[in-house]
Amino acid sequence: MASWVLSECGLRPLPRIYPKPRTGTTTSASHIKLRISRTDLSGSSISLSNINKERNWALRVSAPLRIQTVGEEGSERTTDNNNGGEFFDPGTPPPFKLSDIRAAIPKHCWVKNPWKSMSYVVRDVAIVFGLAAAAAYFNNWVVWPLYWFAQSTMFWALFVLGHDCGHGSFSNNHKLNSVVGHILHSSILVPYHGWRISHRTHHQNHGHVENDESWHPIPEKIYNSLDLATKKLRFTLPFPLLAYPFYLWSRSPGKKGSHFDPNSDLFVPSEKKDVMTSTLCWTAMAALLVGLSFVMGPFQVLKLYGIPYWGFVMWLDLVTYLHHHGHDDKLPWYRGEEWSYLRGGLTTLDRDYGWINNIHHDIGTHVIHHLFPQIPHYHLVEATEAAKPVLGKYYKEPKKSGPLPFYLLGVLIKSMKQDHYVSDTGDIVYYQTDPQLSGSQK
Repeated sequence: MASWVLSECGLRPLPRIYPKPRTGTTTSASHIKLRISRTDLSGSSISLSNINKERNWALRVSAPLRIQTVGEEGSERTTDNNNGGEFFDPGTPPPFKLSDIRAAIPKHCWVKNPWKSMSYVVRDVAIVFGLAAAAAYFNNWVVWPLYWFAQSTMFWALFVLGHDCGHGSFSNNHKLNSVVGHILHSSILVPYHGWRISHRTHHQNHGHVENDESWHPIPEKIYNSLDLATKKLRFTLPFPLLAYPFYLWSRSPGKKGSHFDPNSDLFVPSEKKDVMTSTLCWTAMAALLVGLSFVMGPFQVLKLYGIPYWGFVMWLDLVTYLHHHGHDDKLPWYRGEEWSYLRGGLTTLDRDYGWINNIHHDIGTHVIHHLFPQIPHYHLVEATEAAKPVLGKYYKEPKKSGPLPFYLLGVLIKSMKQDHYVSDTGDIVYYQTDPQLSGSQK
């Protein structure tokens, strides 16, 4: 089946599909101006502007969601199947404000209970030590694989609790958040303040092509400057699921700096002491592991800690990637005046992880978390349900998982084959595919 990419469709007309206005009013033809600039097949984008003075719907779109080839039977089209097949464009400004979503969420969902938060820490730490003790006691190759999966999942759960500390959703006590965050994150080799600050940047700029911090799209010019080996490493499994430690040291392509360097442009001068503190804590944990290798033997430390650590890294990369990629309908990324905190947050995705939902503290309820990161994790599900009537079509209901979310591996593989880069131009852009990596061309 043929599919269209705007950078390759200069010779064919677009289908007559236009989104309806979100205000309930009729937009007259006099309020609409279309400017379509067509270029050659080199990858230049189509610019589309829909100018309405009252609503300021200025759109410069470099790629569509899904556009069918005219006359092609069975081709795909972006529709809302739950609403009689009516077209829905997630890149249009929503008819609601951030304050409308906030008002729909019950007041108690904003309350942070430090005792409840600490109870999750005690539970998870006890499970971590219990699993390690059981694996060391039985010490056979039937138990070890089960231990590695369970312990790597618990390491990921520790990360999520430290992540709450970083957002301040763990408690209102800054010192408590910092102490618990350092203990949890250092134990799994994450520099707490270094990560906390860059993750804050991610939330403040989510959905922005250039300013987003993690798992942001690569502009076409930077993508083309990468050698083939780098492209394959970035988009060929399992390598993307091992990226997190390397990201901590050197960030993503096109960005410079390190989460361990207080002089990195990730941080402002007032944050240097915090970064140094976290780097020292990370170093202390690394030294402890080296010391344990001399006491217990390196192979035992590898089995008890090393393999679960890399399993945790794979959990982290899988979850964080799929919260921003892999929806059946392409989701927009923004630049310039088209970006807003609300519109960027609405491009994030909720995911269902089956039995893992409770273990990793409902981090799959990601949309509301991105818009309101101060909500504690134990209120996210209720807050999401309360916000759904306001969000309407802008909320993408996650596919229900079985006990274990094996289906997400298929979603990940599909996204890795399709979501490679975005156009260098345009204020609303969508992922485009490199045929050399997707296998669509020999």
